[in-house]
Amino acid sequence: MELLAWLLYGYQVLVLYYFAVLNFLYATFALFGLRMVARYARELSELSLKDLLEREAYLPVSILVPTYNEEKTIAASVRSFLALRYPEFEVIVVCDGPRDRTLEVLKEAFRLVRVDWVFKRALPTKPIRGVYRSLTYPNLLVVDKENGGKADALNAGLNFARYPLFCGVDADSLLDPEALLRASRLFLEDERVLAVGGTIRPLNGARVREGIVEELRLPRGFLEKMQIIEYARAFFMGRAGWSAMNALLIISGAFGLFRRSEAMKVGGYRTDTVGEDMELVVRLHRRAREEGRDYRVLYTPDPICYTEVPADWATLRRQRNRWHRGLWEVLWLHRAMLFNPRYGRLGLLAMPYFFLFEALGPVVEVLGYLLLPVFYLLGVFNAEFALLFLLLALGYGVLLSQLAIGMETLLLKRYPRLRDRVALLFLSLLEVLGYRQVLALERFIATFQVLRKRGQWGEMRRKGLGG
Repeated sequence: MELLAWLLYGYQVLVLYYFAVLNFLYATFALFGLRMVARYARELSELSLKDLLEREAYLPVSILVPTYNEEKTIAASVRSFLALRYPEFEVIVVCDGPRDRTLEVLKEAFRLVRVDWVFKRALPTKPIRGVYRSLTYPNLLVVDKENGGKADALNAGLNFARYPLFCGVDADSLLDPEALLRASRLFLEDERVLAVGGTIRPLNGARVREGIVEELRLPRGFLEKMQIIEYARAFFMGRAGWSAMNALLIISGAFGLFRRSEAMKVGGYRTDTVGEDMELVVRLHRRAREEGRDYRVLYTPDPICYTEVPADWATLRRQRNRWHRGLWEVLWLHRAMLFNPRYGRLGLLAMPYFFLFEALGPVVEVLGYLLLPVFYLLGVFNAEFALLFLLLALGYGVLLSQLAIGMETLLLKRYPRLRDRVALLFLSLLEVLGYRQVLALERFIATFQVLRKRGQWGEMRRKGLGG
């Protein structure tokens, strides 16, 4: 019994140190994020974007839109892509064997006609069933193919893409009209840049007209509101910090801009993982490091991509389960980088962080909650440990959420209505009272499901984008 008591005591000390280190890293990321967003809000101007257009300084972009069952959102999304403020771009919609009317909706909305199209099959994909051009929009191409998953659809789009930059965009998303201008300028300013990720914001509740977001407003649903807080914290607290250290491992699959030649060089997207977006970024890092090249993978507070987030628990849990399984798959595929000094801060900082604190974090947190009553029943309950555990696990997250929402609403002036800003600040206090624990439990479960279902599309109940 004495040995068990010592083991439990040691576990408690280990957990406290774990969350202390995690919160120190969060504070570091918060500092980087605050500096980046403050500088961005101060320096970026409309004049800089106009200069790019006037000097005709731009790189053409291919926008790849992989779709599955998206009949409710696809027309509004494609319209928003076609309305982008950019001199030269193409939109390639890849219908990945949908079981609904996605292809029919596209045919009706954009007057599609079937064409014979010759292309180089540089990346292997499922068979192409048909290629369509729009009679209304010369820069719109629709590819119909057999179902192979999102990564396979993206690879098909890459085979058809003609331009030096490509942007993978989810079919349930809308882009800010100047998104490409804001992202592509980083490729012009620095030839070392391989990829750029922007900020993703929940679309739910926004006022949309003809595929353009006119005003951000809070959605009615509790889950949708909580995801606004999550997204702000993830991008402003996390990705800004990793980008500043040139160790950014995640560019959201909802919106990211890449050099096509670099993606083709590493073989495009892998089709055997549900984390294809993160895996491609890690592979780009790895290839450049192994070749000894000086390169950059960046995050910028804008461009903005708006995406419809889950509005019900079942869909939200499936999404987070898929994300967490994808993280574990990427870590396993690139395990040779873990704690490997050959990869610099990627191997010694970024990969260990994602393994110890992102992948294993839900396991540590859920076990911490479950063991508190066990400690009590065994008579080794330590009230001081319980209080410190809760403060470190929950309290610091509240502070970070408050800071992220402050950056979103005050520095970047999103959500112009005062009552929306106040509501977000208040809701960030409630996030730790059940919402976080449910998602932690789902990620905990996903950790033990990672060897099952691989590379599959994740379906989400859609409300539609409106407009």
